[in-house]
Amino acid sequence: MKLSNFNFKLPEELLAEHPAENRDESRLMVLNRKEKTIEHKMFKDLIDYFDEGDVMILNNTKVFPARLYGNKEKTGARIEVFLLRELNEEQRLWDVLVDPARKIRIGNKLYFGDDDTLVAEVIDNTTSRGRTLRFLYDGSYKEFRHKLTELGETPLPKYIKREVEPEDEERYQTIFAKKEGAVAAPTAGLHFSKHLLKRLEIKGVNFAEVTLHVGLGTFNPVEVEDLSKHKMDSEEAFIDELAVNTVNDAKKNKKRVCAVGTTSMRAIESSVSSSGMLNEFSGWTNKFIFPPYDFSIANCMITNFHTPKSTLLMMVSAFAGHDFMKKAYEEAVKEKYRFYTYGDAMLIL
Repeated sequence: MKLSNFNFKLPEELLAEHPAENRDESRLMVLNRKEKTIEHKMFKDLIDYFDEGDVMILNNTKVFPARLYGNKEKTGARIEVFLLRELNEEQRLWDVLVDPARKIRIGNKLYFGDDDTLVAEVIDNTTSRGRTLRFLYDGSYKEFRHKLTELGETPLPKYIKREVEPEDEERYQTIFAKKEGAVAAPTAGLHFSKHLLKRLEIKGVNFAEVTLHVGLGTFNPVEVEDLSKHKMDSEEAFIDELAVNTVNDAKKNKKRVCAVGTTSMRAIESSVSSSGMLNEFSGWTNKFIFPPYDFSIANCMITNFHTPKSTLLMMVSAFAGHDFMKKAYEEAVKEKYRFYTYGDAMLIL
């Protein structure tokens, strides 16, 4: 499989700028791999495909307001700072992306907020746009984190051209988000409403929560034709004993095990035992899944519609089968499904 196998033309009007009015009222395309059939449903119809004892694996990561705007000392130039990950709590060191990057050099200081109470000094260059910042703030670590949250903005993807709106703060989190650490939402989970989760629970569906803190590496375009040469950024993941037992019990009982989103899938596929069962995990994963690939844990997947040439599309292709995935995407364009973060969803059985 080559990179060029994952290119397709997407009409611009199919990019979803806003979420559906109600979370569970996005459209849902249902792919049956065995029968090679495609159905068109609403997301809330998902419940019809699951029975008692089936398991859904949810990524409970929580997005933090990672986009800050500051001013460069002396020139006052407006600089966007995108927080990627905390490197050192004590020294308040962070890996960030800056824009415009050409203006930001080691030794520069950036000032944030109307009163400039938060200052950052550039101490290293990491990539063309990447920098290491040391934040200077008078106050405890808790107060510093509160300040970051207060000044930060919901980090909507760049392709959403509109300004961030108040509702984005709530809608760009899943309703089961708990563990802060992601700079992008695990988008398949955005379709679940409290009402739908409750209905699934009443039906006897079990939930296993894992954590994978989504970084921007997930969305980095692949730039090598030979996929085996692409390097994924590492992302932090955690799978606890409760999740392991819930998933492995369902596997032993030949139940449906559904990964909600590519991030959940990547987390579980990063920690598989030699006998094909799920193991506990705490650490970093740079797992890159592309065809051909044998999945060990999940036999079902929920996902959004992804960008051309993305690692997410490659994982879906590996799971659904490349030709079937291509057919589904052609159908999605024809039927005007909404794509990307706030778009519609796909259930692959």
